[in-house]
Amino acid sequence: MNCGGRSPATIRCKYCSACLTVAPGERAIQCAQCCGVTRIRRSMRLPLPAAPPAAAFPCTRGKKRAVLVGITYAGTRRGCGELRGPINDVKCMRQLLCQRFCFPSDCIIMLTDDQKDPFRLPTKDNIRMAMQWLVQGCSYGDSLVFHFSGLGAQVPDEDGDEADGYDEAICPMDSFQKGPILDDEINEAMVRPLVHGAKLHAVVDACHSATVLDLPFLCHMSRSGNWQWEDHRPPSGACKGTSGGQAVLISGYSDGKSKFSVNPEACASVGAMTHSFIKAVECEPRGVTYGRLLTTMKAIMTNGGGSCDLQGPIGAPVRKVANFSGVQETNLSSSEMFDIYRKPFAL
Repeated sequence: MNCGGRSPATIRCKYCSACLTVAPGERAIQCAQCCGVTRIRRSMRLPLPAAPPAAAFPCTRGKKRAVLVGITYAGTRRGCGELRGPINDVKCMRQLLCQRFCFPSDCIIMLTDDQKDPFRLPTKDNIRMAMQWLVQGCSYGDSLVFHFSGLGAQVPDEDGDEADGYDEAICPMDSFQKGPILDDEINEAMVRPLVHGAKLHAVVDACHSATVLDLPFLCHMSRSGNWQWEDHRPPSGACKGTSGGQAVLISGYSDGKSKFSVNPEACASVGAMTHSFIKAVECEPRGVTYGRLLTTMKAIMTNGGGSCDLQGPIGAPVRKVANFSGVQETNLSSSEMFDIYRKPFAL
């Protein structure tokens, strides 16, 4: 649709009819007026320009690598305020990875919207480049981590590969200009390239994030209190798996309607999903199974209240837990099914 008849690169917001500019190469755009996400029809999409160089990212190729993204959206969401917690989430995750799992500090990329370096801002281009850096040249024995703390979104599916009819997405800091990053693209960028023996763990603290890696198998707690697998392979038959490696997503179910905290008290906050993950890892011994870890996370989210009790330097500056993503339940999804009560969790 051409807004005003002047430029073919504009469409109307599906929800409030505001005029939106179509960015080159994008499949969806987020409205700054109502925050709704509108799918861009194929006929309206513009060619993607040449990808910018990733020269600012480390050349180090350690066996343990991580990309940590935290976005407050300060000054970008009209009338909605900023999130308090995502930047602290990233700092806490970095401490956990370095201290508990011996990740080299120079093999961790942090993208937060308080950075002065333009290559360390969580823009759509930088997140895309960081995803590529994370998995590029992966090999047997690699342990890769992707952590995102911020806002998620849902977009009507057009490929027939979503059972519920919606794609999930994460919102970069420039989502209102360039649109969110859809789960199809995340799967293609970080899941498909994983070769035999390489493993990716993603921890996503955002609404609508239960299947944001588009992985084919989902594990959630049944009414009987047991963790059970569901087959979420796309009805279209599209391949959403790896190239022999394994991808695991730990996230939270949220319908986007539950009450969540935006711009709470001035004291430092940490996201509820991230807090429950770090606290569960701290509480449980090394070699804890995935099932035990998920159960502990669920208990922490249910009983944790609003106070942060992370130990040592990881949680020292943090005092509050802010459920800015509205997470209601802990979920796990994977590129393959496994016995979560026997397989040990390790990064």
